[in-house]
Amino acid sequence: MERERFSSRLGFILLSAGCAIGLGNVWRFPYIVGQYGGAAFVLIYIACLILLGLPIIIMEYAVGRASQKSVALSFEKLEPKGSKWHIYKWFAIAGNYLLMMYYTTIAGWLLLYFFKTLKGDFIGLDTAGVASQFTGLMSQPFTMIIFMSITVVLCFGICSLGLKNGVEKVTSKMMMALLIIMIALGINSIFLKGGAAGLSFYLKPNFAAIQEVGIGRVIFAALGQSFFTLSIGIGAMAIFGSYIDKKRTLAGEAVHVLALDTVVAIMAGLIIFPACFAFGIEPSQGPSLIFVTLPNVFNHMFLGRLWGSLFFLFMSFAALSTVIAVFQNIVAFLTDLFPTSIKKSSVYNAIAIILLSLPCILGFNLLSNITPLGAGSNIMDLEDFIVSNNLLPLGSLIYLLFCTSRYGWGFDNFLNEANQGEGIRFPKAIRFYVSYIIPLLVLWIFIQGYISTFVH
Repeated sequence: MERERFSSRLGFILLSAGCAIGLGNVWRFPYIVGQYGGAAFVLIYIACLILLGLPIIIMEYAVGRASQKSVALSFEKLEPKGSKWHIYKWFAIAGNYLLMMYYTTIAGWLLLYFFKTLKGDFIGLDTAGVASQFTGLMSQPFTMIIFMSITVVLCFGICSLGLKNGVEKVTSKMMMALLIIMIALGINSIFLKGGAAGLSFYLKPNFAAIQEVGIGRVIFAALGQSFFTLSIGIGAMAIFGSYIDKKRTLAGEAVHVLALDTVVAIMAGLIIFPACFAFGIEPSQGPSLIFVTLPNVFNHMFLGRLWGSLFFLFMSFAALSTVIAVFQNIVAFLTDLFPTSIKKSSVYNAIAIILLSLPCILGFNLLSNITPLGAGSNIMDLEDFIVSNNLLPLGSLIYLLFCTSRYGWGFDNFLNEANQGEGIRFPKAIRFYVSYIIPLLVLWIFIQGYISTFVH
């Protein structure tokens, strides 16, 4: 059976960007910027994306396009005879499942908050009242299970329609809507009375703040964020490489995806910082920023119910685009390995993900006594730690070594695949950098992740 193809280049770019654009951009990015000194951090982050994220994304695309397979069979197809690179596929697919075991829960929260804001549930509530809505939700496993299940069924339903008719068509429309909503929200925020201080904090580099935090910590945060935002290392990007033709070079396509991802992250800051400063709210509060702080902000805003609904719709689209992209990889993994249809693979996986997501939800209530990473942690924290601090960096290392080592696919084969077609070419001159420097940086991220988690 011939492999499906994207119907357009734009479809590929939007879907790849949809995989990269998610909670990392609009949840994690603004509060990390808030913690690490505003615009100066943004500049370091963009440098990290280009120097670290870009080569790894190109390598994932190259492995996907050359093999025409998902991570289930891509290493088998390209590795030298007798080598064992293909063993990594089990870790890669485990990463996809693990990511979805908590990501679908958060996507469910966002959907619920869209409906709550639309209904006007936050109108008239003070700060404590808005906060109690979120803490109340954490003690309602049934509500969370319903919205997580809606997310899973909806996204696998889209995947079951196939690449062109389902995934590409829906994600392209969702991404276009996301960008339009972001522009409207951004313009509204920028013109808020008192928002200028937020813009200044966000757009004017404050190098004194970096010195205060420590340049090492800031660079690590920027490197870690560039990893988290791109979902690299678990084959979630390689799958889209397997659906594209050889008309264009992979570096050129990756630059477009990276640019779109960065624009969304920066726009998220333009929405959040002026709004926080206009209403005297600290922008470095972590995830509570989205579910506690911003509903308060919208409460004080003219037409706040409209802007709040649009914000949570945009957040839902950002999360759902990632879920659909990763589900596509999970579905393809099963259909590559076993003689089963896309529809059956979608049904089996929907049931599996719903069941696998239950521990994360129950970790906030019935299983809240389980604190795997120490006091105050929960099951979601453990799942996120396994994916973000282990599988993403180590998986990226596998792709790097596979594409640069003579014991793997090899640099010449990678270069030949990456540079087929028109567009920006991957420079041969940076062979030493991608073979030795980036792997050391990735190892450093991996080790620092453990230090920051367990050494206080």
